[in-house]
Amino acid sequence: MDGRLFEIARRTFDTPEFRGLEFIEVEARSIINRVPGGMPFDYTINPYRGCSHACVYCFARVTHTYMGMNAGRDFQTKIVVKVNAPEVLRRELASRRWAGEPIAMGTATDPYQRAEGRYRLMPGILRALIDHRNPFSILTKGTLILRDLDLLREAVAVTDVSTAFSIATLDEEIWRRSEPGTPNPRRRIEAVAELNAAGVPCGVLVAPVLPGISDRPRMLREVVRAAIDAGATHVSPILLHLRPGVREEFLRWLEEAHPELVPDYERIYRGSYAPASRRRALGLTVAGMVRTLRGAPPAPVRRSWRAPEPPERVAGTQLTLV
Repeated sequence: MDGRLFEIARRTFDTPEFRGLEFIEVEARSIINRVPGGMPFDYTINPYRGCSHACVYCFARVTHTYMGMNAGRDFQTKIVVKVNAPEVLRRELASRRWAGEPIAMGTATDPYQRAEGRYRLMPGILRALIDHRNPFSILTKGTLILRDLDLLREAVAVTDVSTAFSIATLDEEIWRRSEPGTPNPRRRIEAVAELNAAGVPCGVLVAPVLPGISDRPRMLREVVRAAIDAGATHVSPILLHLRPGVREEFLRWLEEAHPELVPDYERIYRGSYAPASRRRALGLTVAGMVRTLRGAPPAPVRRSWRAPEPPERVAGTQLTLV
């Protein structure tokens, strides 16, 4: 367990949306994390550790091994909840040592994952940031962010705020197999539109793009077009990277889902990242699509889309979308 935390309770709930999940409630001694150099942000907040979104490629999976748990099933079913996060944040923001630097959320765990529906940590976190007029950003796959729309609008009025949704593909089969605990990507597109319509800046990360799976030009163009039509403030891609600990979990999934691609991935990912030329080509491709589609007329307006309730599975456990 992280040295800054101590365990106070383990809870499981039998309601459909939480069935199969274990919540490990802890109290945090600090909540604002200083990030080592090389990242586009210096400070982060992670109210949870682990993530029920169960994305097979998640780079944060390895963080569960630091607490004596595994990067596979444990990461997506044993969620650490920092129950006192809002109170600790308020104290840290009031400290004379804090200079009001921007804080990023959603960098190692999704703050709007399933657990947030029960613990409701984000309203208190947002309220503290608003009261101190502290700039922040949120990256999420969770449409639950719309619950806090009024708070986000209030924040925009007093400080710099940016949000973004991670939407790797709109292909239903790829989504179901690679991100089984997340809201449907088309519902995420709707959330992008709702945030921007409300005056809360929201962009789209086409991320991660999976070589040989979701990198077809037609698929990329579909996401870019939907993002632009939703008013996305920016659209940018990130090619999959596989750090040690995550690589093993992902390749295990790949052997089951796309065994024919395993040799290609072993060739592409000799290290954690794909070759720079491949990453650069993806960036240029998407940037070209953005330029072209921003000048094109919008797609026909469709009726509000709602996902059916498919049998979402995380390591054999039935889950219901938030």
